[in-house]
Amino acid sequence: MTENNAEPDSAGEGNRDHWERDVLERLAFAALNEQRKSRRWGIFFKLLLLVLVISVVALFEAGSWSETALAGRYTAMVDLDGVISASSNASADNVISGLRAAFASKQTAGVIVSANSPGGSPVQAADIYNAIRRLRRKYPKIPLYAVISDECASGCYYAVAGAKKIYANPASIVGSIGVLINGFGFVDAMHKLGIERRLLTAGRYKGILDPFSPLTPKEQHYALGMLHEIHRQFIDAVKQGRGSALKNSKDLFSGLFWTGEDAKKLGLIDGFGTTRYIAREVIGAKHIVDFTVQQNFFDRVAGRVGASIAQRFETDLFQPVPRLR
Repeated sequence: MTENNAEPDSAGEGNRDHWERDVLERLAFAALNEQRKSRRWGIFFKLLLLVLVISVVALFEAGSWSETALAGRYTAMVDLDGVISASSNASADNVISGLRAAFASKQTAGVIVSANSPGGSPVQAADIYNAIRRLRRKYPKIPLYAVISDECASGCYYAVAGAKKIYANPASIVGSIGVLINGFGFVDAMHKLGIERRLLTAGRYKGILDPFSPLTPKEQHYALGMLHEIHRQFIDAVKQGRGSALKNSKDLFSGLFWTGEDAKKLGLIDGFGTTRYIAREVIGAKHIVDFTVQQNFFDRVAGRVGASIAQRFETDLFQPVPRLR
């Protein structure tokens, strides 16, 4: 009797184990399916968010698409704002990229360079000037005008001298066609403080213009010769760009600067007007589309860090650089 009763108990226990295992498997598969569905929805929403972010960025980069679409032909504008240098927003790369895009657009009726800068690097200014001249030749039916707001001095004027016409406000600051190298000399102060300068160089003139060493006549003559050469390039560019509009004046290329009213008398500008006025009355396309290259957040941070390092490096070595100011 005992042995006969053991077999059904084992069978019943086995069936119960099989049933529990079956239930557990079903629950596991159900949980797995729910997890898969949840993962699919998560991927879907992430892709949707990515598409929305890309769309928003594209709209900001391209400007107002609705205005562009409705405008038909419009005036393209590129800013030349701030100190002109390789690491600033007013670098040749940024300005030229904006100008190329502006000229390449089939809807562009005319281009305005909105200038507000005290000057900067002669190399960057010359690159912008040459690009303006080159683009005007490539697109002869699209006029390019420069419009000055507060100031356009030295390197800024160098850059925009290639425009078809230049406009400003009567109170704008215009001119300063000159080149400089600035720095300090600490030789006498070092003698008074008993400080010895230890400068080792490989190359006879490697330490030229060192602020802690006396400036010799030969070094001064060499530096002035370099400045005169850059100044000549500046003058040639202005003469080539402005042509017969320039008036004869002994002070024109002296480094002086003038108000917009006096600049017009000297032939440095052609008239008075704002960007909107030039777009509406001169170009004949009142809608303005901004083609200025805008750096993204990471580029701005990297640029500032790089500029800070470069400035610290330059300050530590006291290496003067020619500036159009």
